[in-house]
Order: sequence, then C-alpha cells, then structure tokens
Amino acid sequence: MSAAARLEDLHKNYVLKSETVRALRGVSFEVPEGDYVAIMGPSGSGKSTLLNLLGCLDRPSEGRLFLGDDDISQMNDNQLSYTRASRIGFVFQSYNLIQQLTVVENIEVPLYYQGTLSKEDRARCAEWADLVGLGDRLGHRPAQLSGGQQQRVAIARSLVNDPYFILADEPTGNLDTATTTEILRLFENLNDMGKTIIMVTHEDEVSVHAKRVIRLRDGLVQSDVLNGDDRVKLNTSGGPIDLFAKAEKSTAP
Repeated sequence: MSAAARLEDLHKNYVLKSETVRALRGVSFEVPEGDYVAIMGPSGSGKSTLLNLLGCLDRPSEGRLFLGDDDISQMNDNQLSYTRASRIGFVFQSYNLIQQLTVVENIEVPLYYQGTLSKEDRARCAEWADLVGLGDRLGHRPAQLSGGQQQRVAIARSLVNDPYFILADEPTGNLDTATTTEILRLFENLNDMGKTIIMVTHEDEVSVHAKRVIRLRDGLVQSDVLNGDDRVKLNTSGGPIDLFAKAEKSTAP
C-alpha cells in the first residue's frame, strides 16, 4: 500500500532573537493511503508545527517529508503553493467559506487555482455536494446554512482535487454535540470509501473515532496506537445521513 504521507526524522527549529526553539525534534511516522489518523498533544507539543508542515505551509529544518511521491522538504515556495492548492484537502474549525458564494461555488474554489472550470468539473462539484447531503442547497449561501451544513460544504470542497489526504484542523471545534456526531459520521463514511484523513484534535471523544491516534509531546512522538476494537463506529448507530445511502450506490467522482 502506498503512503499518503511519510515523515522521516523531521525537525523544525524557530530562531527567536538569541534563542532557538526546537518545535519538532525528530518525528517519524507513515500514513498509508486509506488511513484515518488523529494527531493529539498538549500546547507546545509540536502539533501546530506538524500541521503547518503537512499542509505545505512550511518546510522542515531537517529530515524529509513526502506527500505521495513528492518530497516537500526540497520544494521552493511556488512548488509548495501548487502542492497545497492541488493535492491537499483542508477542513478548518471555522469553515473558511466565502460568504458571497453559493454552496456549489464554494466547493468549486480549489479548481480555480488550476484554470477554467469545465462542465465536467462543475458536475463533479455538484455531485460532491449531493454526496455530503447538500444536493438540495446548491444555491444557498453560507449565512443560510447551519454550522454542520457549512462544515459539510468545507468537506466537499476538500475533496474536489482528489487530494493525497484531507487535513482537518479541529473540524468539530465550533459544533455542538449532535452536529459533531454528524460530521464524524461523515468522515467515517468517507474513510470507508477509501479517503485518507489526518485530523488534529485535542478532544479524546473525537479521537476515538479514528483508526489510529498519534500523540506528540515536546516535539516527539509519545505514542502511536491503533484504536482497534475500541474504535467508535458511528455508522452503526444514530440517525441516518443522506451520504450513507448515496455512498453505497456511488463511487467518489
């Protein structure tokens, strides 16, 4: 199985005046395609630094970081920008939708970085909206949607470029308990469809839905464990989401 991401002895240092802060001190792990990983750690553990590196917002000071077959540790700023825009699907705590655009237009945004949208592209964006349960809200704007619906738009947007992985930064941080369950169920179903998910969270009740939990402390991997039989499976309980019935009959575009 190929790796969506591979970290080899990753270090990241920041020079602040006369002091060097060693945010990452030699982090190594691999995320196979189709994995669902939760990354956790207290403040100062290196979690945010690792998020920036995985999101191609920065380069490591030492070591190597591969996304698919691409070594981002050797990339220049333009190459990092292209990889960030075309090969990573971002989901943020605050959704980061453009308020003036409709649901389907927000989903289309990443494709603008790659040139003019084709009819096939537009159809694929509408299909992703339908797949996350928003097919009847294509013309709605973010202000007309609930928080959970806005996060579904963000998740659909993260998928249109067929990314190496979805990088989710505290994706349920702004949501109530019921909506958190709904979004985690959606992530689980996407993972069951083969999508790779790397989720940064500080909540144990969220991390238990992943297949695997990596904990950082003081810039090092403290533990890397499989959730195994203890993993919470939301698609066997709770109310249905439109995505489930559709996903059983449809493959991702």
